[in-house]
Amino acid sequence: MDSTDKAILKLLQEDATLSLDDIAIRIGASKTPIWNRIKRLRESGVISHQVAIVSPQAVGLDTCFFVLVKTSEHDSTWQSQFLDALRARNEVVEAHRLAGEIDYLLKVRVSSPRAYDQFYQGLIADVKVFNVTALLSMEELKYTTALPI
Repeated sequence: MDSTDKAILKLLQEDATLSLDDIAIRIGASKTPIWNRIKRLRESGVISHQVAIVSPQAVGLDTCFFVLVKTSEHDSTWQSQFLDALRARNEVVEAHRLAGEIDYLLKVRVSSPRAYDQFYQGLIADVKVFNVTALLSMEELKYTTALPI
């Protein structure tokens, strides 16, 4: 990946709706080479998705919890059940397996604390966990999907 590829990626991370003409003008190249580079970036998996980012507040999901999960189970059966439980819940917008004292970190978007409790009750009914700590985000200070290329 060279500086032109990185420049294309920076532009697309800011606005994936830019036309090929706009990208070519901003990069200082003709359309065909830019198109070929974008196609190659898609085919190689560098560009994995193109989506619309929806405002959580605009759709009534302005409550965000970070959920810390500890488990005493570490076998593959439990992990598979846990992963299935996460995938079945649209409220989970991010999930990470961690090193350290906490086993998993979940980012959960819901409409209210009551909706979070319903999520929590469903999760612990489906999979055994040792300890769950929920942290309510009071204010989002920074959010981006752009990687620092």
